[in-house]
Amino acid sequence: MGNQAIALHGDDRSPAGETEVVARSQRRRFTAEYKLRILEEADRCKEPGEIGALLRREGLYSSHLTKWRRQRDESVRAALGQKRGRKAADPLNGEVNRLRRENARLHRDLERAEKVIEVQRKVSELLRDLSLGSSEDKPTR
Repeated sequence: MGNQAIALHGDDRSPAGETEVVARSQRRRFTAEYKLRILEEADRCKEPGEIGALLRREGLYSSHLTKWRRQRDESVRAALGQKRGRKAADPLNGEVNRLRRENARLHRDLERAEKVIEVQRKVSELLRDLSLGSSEDKPTR
């Protein structure tokens, strides 16, 4: 077995420090520049087997090329399909502005109503005081 030790679960026979821990593999990430470079190279391939050699050299699968070509084509279509001019206003912004104006109007109406109620309260108190004062002025028999 050499330097490699096989460690089974519950096997106490392997000396400490000889167990091999395999690092968890990480998914490869490809930059946009890399993808474009590979797609350009693949597009230049004319002879049979050239694309296979490219894929083997780079450690890629044919599905990578398929997916990257689809992404490239979709982004080109999206870029060409953009409308010119200003972007449409967000409909939520209009609704928010309308609700803010309505809220401000309702606050003004509430303040006016509170002032009217205060005036009515004072008039009521004044009338009550006048009516009580006039009944005290009346001569009693």
